[in-house]
Amino acid sequence: MEFEAIPGVGEKTARALADLDGAARALREGDVATLAQAPGITQGHAARIARGAIRREHDDPGGFLATDRARAVYRELLELLQERTVTRYGAQRLETFYPSSRASRIEEVQAFVEDALEREPTPAVQEALAGLSPLDPAGDVQVRERCLATRDAERYSEARAAVPELSVEIVEDARGLAELARGYATVVALDEAFAGVDVEGDVQVLPDALENPVEVVPERPLAFFSRNRERLQAAVAVHRAADIETACDLDALEDALSRLDDDGTVAGDAELDRLTVAANDLDAAAGTAESLANDRLRAAIREQDVTIEGADLLSLVERGAGVDSLLARELADEYADAVEAARDHLVDALDLDAGEAELARVAFPDEPTFPVERDEPAISRLREDLTAAKDRRAARLKRDLARTLADQRGDAEELVRAALEVDVELALARFARDFGCTLPTFTEETGVAIEGGRSPLLSEPLASIDPVDYEVSGVTLLSGVNSGGKTSTLDLLASVVVLAHMGLPVPAEDVRLCRFDDLHYHAKTQGTLDAGAFESTVRQFADLAAGGDGSLVLVDELESITEPGASAKIIAGILEALSENGATGVFVSHLAGEISAVATVDVSVDGIEAVGLVDGELRVNRSPVSDHLARSTPELIVEKLAREAHEGGGAHEPNFYGRLLEKFE
Repeated sequence: MEFEAIPGVGEKTARALADLDGAARALREGDVATLAQAPGITQGHAARIARGAIRREHDDPGGFLATDRARAVYRELLELLQERTVTRYGAQRLETFYPSSRASRIEEVQAFVEDALEREPTPAVQEALAGLSPLDPAGDVQVRERCLATRDAERYSEARAAVPELSVEIVEDARGLAELARGYATVVALDEAFAGVDVEGDVQVLPDALENPVEVVPERPLAFFSRNRERLQAAVAVHRAADIETACDLDALEDALSRLDDDGTVAGDAELDRLTVAANDLDAAAGTAESLANDRLRAAIREQDVTIEGADLLSLVERGAGVDSLLARELADEYADAVEAARDHLVDALDLDAGEAELARVAFPDEPTFPVERDEPAISRLREDLTAAKDRRAARLKRDLARTLADQRGDAEELVRAALEVDVELALARFARDFGCTLPTFTEETGVAIEGGRSPLLSEPLASIDPVDYEVSGVTLLSGVNSGGKTSTLDLLASVVVLAHMGLPVPAEDVRLCRFDDLHYHAKTQGTLDAGAFESTVRQFADLAAGGDGSLVLVDELESITEPGASAKIIAGILEALSENGATGVFVSHLAGEISAVATVDVSVDGIEAVGLVDGELRVNRSPVSDHLARSTPELIVEKLAREAHEGGGAHEPNFYGRLLEKFE
């Protein structure tokens, strides 16, 4: 894949992607976690790169969100979706969903959503997702107790590249191997010529070691799995809670992970644990055994009534004999008992096997001494034997476990990717349920038709929002009372169109719409614009009128940009241009009557009709009525005053209010 052809990807980012395993797949699938593993790429940057790759794949020119307000609506909707994710990955992955005018992209996402809507966001799945995050690539692993050896310089370079975790040494002959074996617990000779060489130490001849690195450096796969153990366990929990099919053997993976410690060593092996404890506790146990022997011997001496005849004492002195000779003569049995107790303690405390026990017993000699002292060379030999046995067993266990896990790495990676995608799917499912959404139907007919729509941008609970039915085709003026829901109707239209073009479910019972090229949503302007700002706004509509045949234009009270009289004429001119161009548009305005009066084309006027005032509260039918100029709030108030005055029988008020009311006719 030509990474630099992706919109927004420069030379530096392209190089980072080129060095990343699985970059092409990650770009196809929007896998921001994998993309974020490339040097210098954050998850946010990864989402932007993935969007660029999607646009390129679908030949999408972008720019669907043509105005600040349109982009704000998209961000608000995206935030509502992201609030329903559990993982940071899920939130970033949703960034790859964007409104597009391309049918292929919309259909691709809709297929994804159809499966997502089948998901059930149960508490068990949510809890499992809470422990999930993208896999962490294993860092550099360095193994210091093992090395590779070869006589060939070319083989040396090949080994350093293939197995960077181990030191690689060049040796000339068996003597060189022997020297290495004294410095390393294990030496792996790569040359077949060394086969049969008798060298003291753990020397293995494996000519095919570089083709099967798991055999010589099992720490490589183990480091990956130990670093990601909790993530993988969470992914297993997600698959079980969500009842997802997977090629990964979950039981086998869980069993293997249970035997792996955080530092990459093998856990749960009783023999390895025994050897580890014995090697670590040897000095302490030997010291305790030594103390035990001396305590027993001291007690025996205190209790023993030793009598030495003068001739015997003279003989011992003349021979230069000391306390040892005296012990050998008078306390031989007691000394033997004390030494035997020391030996037994050392063997029992370290849980030594028969062969190790023989070495341990040598650590306390038979010749009487006082105080009793361990034989340090014997203790050193025992320590070396225990350490070597521990290392050999650990290496064998590592190799066995590494073989098991190395074969599962691909399935394990897919397991986590699929579990992370569950978070995205469940966020979509929760959004659809929370806002009463359905997948829209795209048609060839121009416009938008909404049944039972509720704007997700409103802060009220869904149950308290009145459903809206509204159909728009061509260019329309939307009239209505203040606070009657005109702006929220525009927000509903914008939300439906943005979500539909993202390929996502929309907040309505049913929606039919055409594919638009772009969305122009102009929010209400706060106050009259100055001359420069007014000119800029008019220029925007001039550009839109010149090429807006595939556009949806939503405008909220454009008359606020300048004086009401001039506004009506300007809006009428814009509507004429958009109508001639075949655009679809809804203009909210309090000047609907004035605008339609000066327009040279038929402009539909819809109205959000107020039912009236009840206890000072405005009662409104939120669904716009087609071809109906809605009454204003002042008209409703005057009508209420006139009715109350008439019912009250006042002399002057009914006539006054009636005359005011006639002005609205």
